[in-house]
Parts: sequence; C-alpha cells; structure tokens
Amino acid sequence: MSQHLEHRAAFETHFIGFLYRQWLMYPKPWPKGTDLSGQTAIVTGSNSGLGFQAARQLCQLGLTHIIVAVRSQARGDAAADKLRKEFPNSTVSVWLLDMASYDSIKAFVQRCETLPRIDITILNAGIRADVYRPHAVTNHEIVFQINYLSTILLAILLLPVLKSKKSVNPATMPPRLTIVTSDTAYWAPPFKSPGPILPQCDISENYVPMAAYPRSKLLQMFFVSKLAEYVDPDDVIINLSNPGLCGGTEFGSSANMGFVSRTIFTIFQGINGRNVSAGTNAILDAVVARGKETHGNYISDWTIQPFPSCYYTKDGQILKEQIWEETLEEFNFVGVSKIIQDMKR
Repeated sequence: MSQHLEHRAAFETHFIGFLYRQWLMYPKPWPKGTDLSGQTAIVTGSNSGLGFQAARQLCQLGLTHIIVAVRSQARGDAAADKLRKEFPNSTVSVWLLDMASYDSIKAFVQRCETLPRIDITILNAGIRADVYRPHAVTNHEIVFQINYLSTILLAILLLPVLKSKKSVNPATMPPRLTIVTSDTAYWAPPFKSPGPILPQCDISENYVPMAAYPRSKLLQMFFVSKLAEYVDPDDVIINLSNPGLCGGTEFGSSANMGFVSRTIFTIFQGINGRNVSAGTNAILDAVVARGKETHGNYISDWTIQPFPSCYYTKDGQILKEQIWEETLEEFNFVGVSKIIQDMKR
C-alpha cells in the first residue's frame, strides 16, 4: 500500500527512479478472461491523447458503453465517430463537461444518475499553463482550479452516484474511480507552514509552471489518500493512476505553454516519453486489472507505488489534514462534508 511504502519513496523521487520507470517498466498483459462486455465507463478529456486512447482500449476489451466526456461538442463528436467506426458493437455517447465550470460539473453528475450502471470512471482531464491565469469566476489559478479543485469536486459528487450503481451480485467488481495524476508530484516544491495551504497555489508573483502542475498533483495524492478512509471499497474503489511521461499527446503542445518551454519539453518528451498506448495501459491497470487492493493508493508503472517522501513525515501528516479541511471548506456550497459522511455510513 502507498501509505506504507516510505522505504521506496526516496528512490522513486530521484531522477534515476524516473528514468528507471520510463525505460525499464513495460505494460503487462491483461488477466486471462478480461472482458468488459455489459459494462459502462466514463472518461473525461477523452477527445484526444491519453483520454481518447483510454476510451479506445476499453472498447478493445469489449466495453458495451463508453461516455466521452469533453468540453467541445465538435471535438467530442469527431472522437466518437472514430470509436464508432472501429467498435461498431460499442455504444459511444458524447457528454459535455467543462471542468472550469462548477455548474457544468454538477449538471454532468446529475446526468450520470440516469445511467443504469457505471463500472469505470477515469478522471483524466487536466491542464498545464505556462503563464499565470486566474479563473474568471473563482479567481483561483487555472491549473490549481482544473487539476485539483474541479477534479476533486467531481470525484466527491460522483461517489454516491457510483455507490448507487453497484451491482447486487457480490461477485461483480464494485465501481472503480481513478484520478489520473502524475509522478511530477515527487518533485513538487514544499508548501510553507504554518498558515493556509490552498491559497499558496493562487500566488501570481513569480509563477512557475513546473511548480504549479506538480503541486496540483501532490494535492490530489494527499486528498485522495484521506478520502479513501471514508469510502468502503465494497461500494466504490477510488485510487490514483499515473501514465508516466508520454509522447504523442497534446500536453506538450498546449497553447498555454510558451515557445521555449514547449520546445524544451518536446525534446525531453521525445527522448524519454512512452508511447500513448503504454501510458494508457498504465492508467487502465488501476481500474481493469486490479481491485480493492488499490483503494486509496497511487498506481504507477503497473504496481502500487509510494507517495512522495514528504507524505510520510510528521509535517506531511499535518499537511494532509490541513489540505482535507481547507478543501472541504472550499466546497461548503455543495455540502461535500455530508456527502462524504454519508459514504462512510
């Protein structure tokens, strides 16, 4: 379990650990008899890159219904058309979801309630920004908003929906929800303490892209490890999955990145990046090949991996509790505390 792998954290954090993962870890074959027929899956940010490949690989495994959750109807329709042509036996639905809008997130969750079953949910949508940009409504820095706040809110709101969709057959796997995170969390700059934690993500002075992105992923790890304590894995299995550095995605070509940053990243990605298929396989490992043993854990490179070293310190555990409390406070407007407490009951 990630919570008990402190002895491995130092190596995974080291750059040699990163190279080891990228160059020497390979996809594993699916367990014999893996068949997703009859099942329904949701993948956010699935019009391209890892998200699209996740939808595609799920259909390759016989998935009956895939929901392509995207911000753009046109791009979603284009992705859906490709999937329908390749997998005529799978139902492909395009649902709009704008991770920059709390109203869109709530509407999406309400729509999920209409589904007869939900087996797999992959929260893949995320961004990296090269310049500081505040959210138009919340005024939070946009990477912090999308990657952490919006993603965590969507996960919490989905939990009771997923629980209500679980099969009455005890032999059937409970619904699985994974948040696609990143091993860049290993190199996230520390938060200053004492004092509030989340506001530190909104500071515009000396904005550093490769500090903002890892921090958003580190926050995911701290929060999900705590959230899992309130969720029975017999109801919903929740975990974090890391695809590793992958080439062939839109991540490094984002319009939010400057020319110099994009060029450097593209070169580094080209040398060390996995192909998209392998990265996607690593994500799906957390929701297809594995079960309750992944609950609350960080799955990377086809195995349960440690959290960053800071997690295991006394200050890290204080930080986890503080992040938890501040995040629940942020979401008071939708009553997340009651939702979480109800999940525990």
